[in-house]
Amino acid sequence: MRYNSGREGDYDYYSVTAEQPLLEFLLENVKESRTKIKQILHGQGIKVDKRTVTQFDYMLQPGMKIAVSKTKRNQQAFKSRYLKIVYEDRWLIVIEKQTGILSMAAGHSTLNVKTLLDGYFKKSGQKCTAHVVHRLDRDTSGLMVYAKDIETEQILEHNWHQIVYDRRYYAVLSGEMEQDEGTIANWLKDNKAYVTYSSPVDNGGKYAITHFHVLDRTTEHSLVEFRLETGRKNQIRVHAADMGHPVCGDVKYGNGDDPLHRLCLHAWLLCFTHPVTGQPMEFETQVPAAFRHLFK
Repeated sequence: MRYNSGREGDYDYYSVTAEQPLLEFLLENVKESRTKIKQILHGQGIKVDKRTVTQFDYMLQPGMKIAVSKTKRNQQAFKSRYLKIVYEDRWLIVIEKQTGILSMAAGHSTLNVKTLLDGYFKKSGQKCTAHVVHRLDRDTSGLMVYAKDIETEQILEHNWHQIVYDRRYYAVLSGEMEQDEGTIANWLKDNKAYVTYSSPVDNGGKYAITHFHVLDRTTEHSLVEFRLETGRKNQIRVHAADMGHPVCGDVKYGNGDDPLHRLCLHAWLLCFTHPVTGQPMEFETQVPAAFRHLFK
């Protein structure tokens, strides 16, 4: 062991015995997941020699004392079958959404993430509401960020492509992919029926770039990671269909292949620069268990 630890009050204490970055030390010594440790760090739950530190690459020196908040680790104020809170601070909240729930209201009395978060804010005594910054389709699961005030929402919305530096998805595609990796780029535009279609030449729509990497495959299905260079409506679903391997369970662009009775698309990685503090914020989730099960 490279540290000595103890407990006192609302903190667990550790002693540093070797020079190393703060995040590396925490991952080695605190019994929490990487995502949870980053959440504690960003949520100002870490002190180095009695001073709050949020920099993940802060360099520790032998003899320093680390205090890790227990209350920040044990916050379980919100429970819902439709979403879980991954990270929260005074300006924004990051959640993992399940399938079957809209990102925001559409029509009367629709179940949506914004309404659930507004209820949580009210119940926990926070004088704020959830502001929609980006969307995931009802049947897509994964990571999303909501602003807590209009100023933060405006910064995120107007600078989205500069602020968000990595977004990736897991998808189960129909059929066995021929290529291991590659890039799809074309123009996407909606027709009058709100169906997005692609064109190899400029059709007045928006240019869309998607990178893909095959993680696993069988003769029936392929598990693929998609990285978005642009974030257009239905981009992955249309590009997957363009390749002849549509997303499984996609009733709009698919071929009827529906092994899991859901749209097999999950936003697993979300990395952005914090709109107020300027710090890098990186969140990740696992491949959904149902996806993995198809490739055993």
